[in-house]
Amino acid sequence: IPAMIYYGLQILNPTIFLGACVVISAIISIATGSSWTTSATVGIALVGIGEALGISLGMTAGAILSGAYFGDKMSPLSDTTNLAPAMAGGELFDHIRYMTYTTIPTILITLTVFIIIGFSIETSGSADTQGILTSIESAFNITPWLFLVPLAVIFMIIRKTPPLVALLIGTLLGGLFALFFQPEVVAGVTGADSLSFESGYKGILNAITISTAIETDNTALNALFTAKGMTGMLGTIWLIVCAMVFGGVMDGIGALSRITKGLLGMAKSTFSLFASTVGSCLALNITASDQYLAIVVPGKMFAKAYEDRGLAPENLSRTLEDSGTVTSVLIPWNTCGAYHSGVLGVPVADYFFFAIFNWLSPIMTLFFAALGIRIKQLVTPNQAV
Repeated sequence: IPAMIYYGLQILNPTIFLGACVVISAIISIATGSSWTTSATVGIALVGIGEALGISLGMTAGAILSGAYFGDKMSPLSDTTNLAPAMAGGELFDHIRYMTYTTIPTILITLTVFIIIGFSIETSGSADTQGILTSIESAFNITPWLFLVPLAVIFMIIRKTPPLVALLIGTLLGGLFALFFQPEVVAGVTGADSLSFESGYKGILNAITISTAIETDNTALNALFTAKGMTGMLGTIWLIVCAMVFGGVMDGIGALSRITKGLLGMAKSTFSLFASTVGSCLALNITASDQYLAIVVPGKMFAKAYEDRGLAPENLSRTLEDSGTVTSVLIPWNTCGAYHSGVLGVPVADYFFFAIFNWLSPIMTLFFAALGIRIKQLVTPNQAV
């Protein structure tokens, strides 16, 4: 992450700044599988640079979140990207491949808009990045070799390596590279003066499992280089468990069946079925205030309906992501909206319009459904033969 920030800051200028925010955030989010991590690391730095340039904080935050949620959707390391096909009854990489049909046009439109804005806005001031770069250099050994770790993960993604395997290998490579390139940092995490077998082993395990912080001479950077490890994800894991239990109870008492029948009563066509799914995801993001419930509950509600209409599960999983995952950040009281707004220091109302990718995604999926573009039919065993 420090290397990404270090090299990223050196290629930014006011004209391409917003477009670069989209691209940089997308790359980091794909590599990490987390929009939250992207906002909490490079996102904070980009907001600071944008403010120094005199660019609207809402514009900057919107560009960051657009790129972050593109990566979050397309990365097999993302929890929502794994959750959506699991709920729809599909396969992970089939889901990712099918999402490209709506996601690529959406991100291209988003990027084009930000490039146009970049050429049209007037900026004032200049971003003093030299102090940040110096602080990073003094705390870390920065070298392009560090990019071998995220590149290895991306390569495994392309080769369709199972997500847990890719994540484990990426974690082990990260620990190995840390021992080789950042021995002082690893030792410092444990409070030791120098690297030894004990301090190295303990330092890597601490970085993986519990909260760690790396101090620099720049207070703004200290927040960037603080991580919670696996313990930081326990809240999310419990939330997913609760969502799954809630969905199971709703299914067990017959509530999902009743709700599905009511919604399907209005779904007289393929388009109306897609529209009902989008509406359910948006409603749950607003009322249940969490993107996981916005994926789990509609996923369980509509899986049978899509199957009965002869539609492949990829249609449902793509719609869940296009409407449930990305719109969560647009709602102030949703866990995602509250988190990103708090981390970036920008109210949801300020970045709502500029989070183009997020509100354009459900529109794009409905556009494809209305025109019958890339609507995959369910293949039965007899048809396959």
